[in-house]
Amino acid sequence: MKLVTLLSAATLLAAPLSAGDYDAIGKAMRQAWPQVATVAVVCDAASSKGALEAITSALPGVKLIVVDVKGQADMGKALGTLSSRHPDAVVLVAGDRVAGDGSSAATFLIQRMAAAKVPTLATTEAGVRQGAVLGIGPGTGGKLLANAKVAGVAGVSIPAGASQI
Repeated sequence: MKLVTLLSAATLLAAPLSAGDYDAIGKAMRQAWPQVATVAVVCDAASSKGALEAITSALPGVKLIVVDVKGQADMGKALGTLSSRHPDAVVLVAGDRVAGDGSSAATFLIQRMAAAKVPTLATTEAGVRQGAVLGIGPGTGGKLLANAKVAGVAGVSIPAGASQI
């Protein structure tokens, strides 16, 4: 497992950015929780490079912590890293081969982060049903979805107008 910290969108400007899938996540997060300054992503960084670029572009001014995992066995170490780095939120990468929406690694991550009072965000309805507090993007039909039960565990509010699952 390798930890990579990206401090700004400028770090990734060498590659073209396509933030469309994550722009709505950034907007919803800023509106619901304006105090968020550090966001973590747990994924296979090499396989999810495009998504990481998009997330970085969608969250200007937010410190991005990327925890690189290569398999399920890395998830315990990833949680240890997140515990020591104290992110304000975690964004799921829907198609990540290790911790993408629907995977057991994502469930493990979501549950542990909620217990640590760190909300998780997703771009799919499946991610919200799995336990992400908020979800918006192409996988939600553009609707803002919320998981009220997990929001209560994580100790965060749900934005007005969110459809609760």
